[in-house]
Amino acid sequence: MTDPQNAVGVLVSLNGLAGGLFLLTAFGMIAMRQVLGCVSLFVAQSILLAASAMILGYNHVSAHLFVVAVITLGMKSILIPWLLGRTVPQEVYTRREISQILNIPTSLLLGVALVIVAYFATSSLIKASEGAFVKINVPVGLAGVLLGAYTVVVRREAVPQVMGLLNMENGAFFAGVCIAPDLPTIAELAAAFDVVIVALVMGLLTRRIRERTGTTAVGRMAALKEE
Repeated sequence: MTDPQNAVGVLVSLNGLAGGLFLLTAFGMIAMRQVLGCVSLFVAQSILLAASAMILGYNHVSAHLFVVAVITLGMKSILIPWLLGRTVPQEVYTRREISQILNIPTSLLLGVALVIVAYFATSSLIKASEGAFVKINVPVGLAGVLLGAYTVVVRREAVPQVMGLLNMENGAFFAGVCIAPDLPTIAELAAAFDVVIVALVMGLLTRRIRERTGTTAVGRMAALKEE
């Protein structure tokens, strides 16, 4: 007969592994030079988010968390990459490198600093909570939000900035699945469809920007003037 404490320990370890890999994908988006690589990392990150939701759903016996996992896999791992692939010009994906404000080593060091800030910012909540999952998901989720925001700031191309925004949303959900495991399904669906609409709109805007200016570098938009 399986010891319940051992079973919970295994689930906590698996969730910790998912959290660690989740952070690695966020760092990967900062360091990645190809747009297609950023999209692939987002897919991997969304799968890890779904895995964490499934682990917590099994532990809490929560059908809502299993619904979150299914929605995440369907919307973020399949639908959003497909929409971006259909709306964003293929030239954007075939480019060898994408530019950013700071070099990659500096960006990674600043990313590490943001992760440390996230852990210190959530330390009081971690100490007040007795849940092992909260101690993993909350700091990792906040770190994901900060790293996503940093990605938006340092990237100059539209699609990587979209990936940064989606990274922020994944980070918020990674923390949210342990804070509110019984979130109503209608709220989960609403949030998921909002993200899909954002990805669709940004993809279409990127296509239009590319057609009118020949580039997707957001900084070039400041130089545009009405004819």
